[in-house]
Amino acid sequence: MAAAVVALLGVIAWRVAGASPRAAAPPADVTTATAPVTRGDAVERVRVAGVLSYDGGFEVVNLLPSGVLTAVPRPGTVIGRGQELFRISGTSVVLLHGSSPAWRAFTAGMRDGPDVRQLEENLVALGLDPSRRITVDSHFTAATADAIERWQAQRRLDLGQVVFLPGPVRVTGGPPRVGGLVGPGDAVLSATSPTLVVVARVTTDRQHLVHTGDEVLVSLPTSGAPVPGTVTAIGHLSPMPEGGPPTLPITVAVTLPADAAGLDQAPVQVAITVARHRSVLLVPVTALLAKAGGGYQVRVVEAAGFRLVDVRPGIYDDTAGAVEVTGVGLEDGMLVEVPAP
Repeated sequence: MAAAVVALLGVIAWRVAGASPRAAAPPADVTTATAPVTRGDAVERVRVAGVLSYDGGFEVVNLLPSGVLTAVPRPGTVIGRGQELFRISGTSVVLLHGSSPAWRAFTAGMRDGPDVRQLEENLVALGLDPSRRITVDSHFTAATADAIERWQAQRRLDLGQVVFLPGPVRVTGGPPRVGGLVGPGDAVLSATSPTLVVVARVTTDRQHLVHTGDEVLVSLPTSGAPVPGTVTAIGHLSPMPEGGPPTLPITVAVTLPADAAGLDQAPVQVAITVARHRSVLLVPVTALLAKAGGGYQVRVVEAAGFRLVDVRPGIYDDTAGAVEVTGVGLEDGMLVEVPAP
């Protein structure tokens, strides 16, 4: 870490000649200001490249008998619970939320099962049980049938007219065109979730640095400070194109500012925390002065003038523009000299 600080300071730090413990006035061509010594957490991060993209991927297939595709949404359309996904020969196929696929017709007398529970959860969520007669469980009841009747004015919901997916979807495209013949099992459209996430790749030498649930910072191509994110998934090692080293994909959930709308596939930087030192003394990195012969000092501003204090740098926090320091006679609240902005 010290080597990284040295490289940085070669560009932005002042150089102080001599070894006097009291500082002379700064050079005439340097305008100075002061900044406080603070106590807080110093955080070291590594940065990896990523992109914004829509989470997940779904392929929606036709489970109705062969027919003509008569309606399909345009790419970019977001389909919510109870809304139409597509139509085959005029028969509408709608989206409901659930983790299990629809595999049988919903009708009175059917055996209990998790697909019935999913259906009842959706009927209740759609407001189709105003009398609250449905008990959400795995059993198809008369109350379930009444709710279906309210939905499409019939006692039977045929297999293929419902598609269960985990939540709302954003249509990305589809192989068939309206007017084309679609058979059972044919893919009708592809979709993702409507939620933008960050997908980044971590090389094998860094995979130990990231874990599900870790907090990260995401720098967007729009202006503004980095926004916080959380690692929600870590994929499996896969080779990079053109013979690059294997990497792991990581997915980061992030709440985007309003000006980030429409940034699908935009490049971002993900800062992963690799070290944190708590309750340490911090100074702006520009307060460090490179000593002749090696080492660093800060110039402490006092009522009587200036005093040089030898310091040892620790973690450099590039997000805060600060560096951890230790030094005899340096305390929280003191003022140190820095170049004027």
